[in-house]
Amino acid sequence: MASLALSRLSADERKALIDQLHAAQHGHCFICEQTIDLVLHNGELDIDHVVPLKLAGKDDSSNFALTHSSCNRSKQASNLEIARTLHRFKALKEALEPENRSPNLGDILQQHGGGNSQLAFKLDEQGVQFSFPAIGDAAIYRVPLYVDELSGFRYFFAKLPIQYLRHDDRINPRAIGGNIGKLMEEFNQKRPQLHVPLGWISSAEGKSAVHIFDGQHKAAAQIMLGVKDLPVRVFIDPDPNTLITANTNAGTTLKQVAFDKSVQRHLGSTLYQDRIERFRTETNRGPDDLTFSERDLVNYFKGQSREVKRYVLDSVRDAVTSSADNLLRDFIDYGGRGKERPLSYSSIDKTFYSFFIFQEVLETPLDHLSESGENPRELETSQLIQLMNLIAEEIYIDKFDTDIGTDKIESRLQKGDQFPLDHLRAFRMSKEEVIYNWLRYIQQIAKFYFINAGKPIQEEKLFQYRFPDQLWNNIRNFVRNLAALPLWANKDLSSTVFGGKQNNSFWQTVFESGKSPHGVTVMPKGINLVEMIQ
Repeated sequence: MASLALSRLSADERKALIDQLHAAQHGHCFICEQTIDLVLHNGELDIDHVVPLKLAGKDDSSNFALTHSSCNRSKQASNLEIARTLHRFKALKEALEPENRSPNLGDILQQHGGGNSQLAFKLDEQGVQFSFPAIGDAAIYRVPLYVDELSGFRYFFAKLPIQYLRHDDRINPRAIGGNIGKLMEEFNQKRPQLHVPLGWISSAEGKSAVHIFDGQHKAAAQIMLGVKDLPVRVFIDPDPNTLITANTNAGTTLKQVAFDKSVQRHLGSTLYQDRIERFRTETNRGPDDLTFSERDLVNYFKGQSREVKRYVLDSVRDAVTSSADNLLRDFIDYGGRGKERPLSYSSIDKTFYSFFIFQEVLETPLDHLSESGENPRELETSQLIQLMNLIAEEIYIDKFDTDIGTDKIESRLQKGDQFPLDHLRAFRMSKEEVIYNWLRYIQQIAKFYFINAGKPIQEEKLFQYRFPDQLWNNIRNFVRNLAALPLWANKDLSSTVFGGKQNNSFWQTVFESGKSPHGVTVMPKGINLVEMIQ
């Protein structure tokens, strides 16, 4: 909404207002908090309302702020205070990128001075007593103690300073999602959210941090808005396996929250380790015993056989995804909504993990052939990482530019925009329907190698057989020759084969014949795998 107050200012009055706001803001942009130079940034500054007029903000100098024009154009919220907070959040995300992760509640707490104290408390049959000496509050508070009728867990409600809160990234490994700005807008407009964060404490020593495992987005939004105390439902000594299972089911079978697949896999991996520990304990085995199989676990937890099988496979996927040796993970968008990285986690899940991870449980002991380096699951994991590294080296590293990203590349090409060839190639080769097909060819190359070598294999366990150096050379040659095909650089194809979402069979036809199903010539001829591995 246009400002009448600003429109009525003369040039001198506007300059005076800019000088006044510049001084009040100590020479910094209200949004990005970086320096404003009145000479260097002349003509590139905006005066805007802190609280928008449509939200009853005043149209006078008390509600004005000075910003870089670029910051004001790209702001993520209409309220400038929220826009500034979101800019800080963006800076936090960028700082965590070298760790290959996004911020979670623990990072938000740390940024705002929280998460550094333990709650001392006393328990009796009637209630809980506690105090907050770490923040200078020596008063003793008492609240009732309840018992959950279904789980049997004891719990209490309390309003707790953020200094006593921690994020439990084992039970809830989710990062803060991109919708945090909308949630902050809701709180800022005085619309309370009804969900109370859930936490837990251990009573063993009478002192414990309060570990938040659910409701982190709402908690983070309030903390980012300056809230220093949060109401929390606190469980006392709950079974962690129950909480992990509940959190996993909320994001999978119950679909109560939008868990990213990578988070689901991580939780499944955690539950797999829990089932291993329970099996050892309940069958009187030693803490390092691995002489039982994945099948033994499925059979033992009979009522949970489907879940345990899923946990086994999630553990393999998570081992690949989270490996520090995995060079491809820097090019994977784990949230599935970003525009900076070429590969979505969903695409990785549907291709690499579906094609190259054996989808059934193994009958051999968990430590089978471990001493010789031929353990099936370990070999499967390490070779899948090796394949992903090979692809990263040939297609993405020093080639795909995350600053350019993936947003509307084909439509921008049609409008005359220019992109580096390496970047365009990586972008096009990363389309899910494209990578689905060329990864299938890698699978065929590996199978045919073993056939030609006279070695019988179980095809569904392909990556559990060690690949010789010559096979790796064949795969690298294939990827390199595939990347060299002219179609990836052909800008004329942006309005045809690359112009919209195609299906897997579309690209299967292109690679086999050189033409699209509609007869558009994409390549001079179809792919010859024998030639491609030379």
